[in-house]
Amino acid sequence: MHATEPEKRSLAERLFHAICFEGIATLILAPATAWLMGRQVMEMGGLTILLATAAMIWNVIYNALFDRLWPAHRVTRTAKVRALHAVGFEGGFITIGVTLAAFYLGISFAAAFVLEIGFILFFLPYTMLYNWAYDMLRARLVGQRKAAKKNVTA
Repeated sequence: MHATEPEKRSLAERLFHAICFEGIATLILAPATAWLMGRQVMEMGGLTILLATAAMIWNVIYNALFDRLWPAHRVTRTAKVRALHAVGFEGGFITIGVTLAAFYLGISFAAAFVLEIGFILFFLPYTMLYNWAYDMLRARLVGQRKAAKKNVTA
């Protein structure tokens, strides 16, 4: 392993990453969508949690595939790579989200699609920013742990 190469992510870390990602998004989206759609916060919160749960499952699967096909030690995570990552995730999730929103809210697929477009407009920059910040914090923590181990063994 290269000195600057990141350590492989465990399933526990992937779950932590996904739960934090969805939790922060839910705290933002539940009140915002309730206000925009003229619905109750609890109703939109329920939809947000349902979508978050589905997205979390998709997130773990998608990121594991992404890391396998484009490992961080071989592909630099540039803004372009992060943008492609975000678009790929949202593209794969749109069918799931539209279907869940239509049935949960009792609205047409067309209305659910418009709602999903709103979610995409939120999640594209959010996904890029969240993953960038997460990777930076993770690199710092991993670096600090390695430095602490070196100091203990020196």
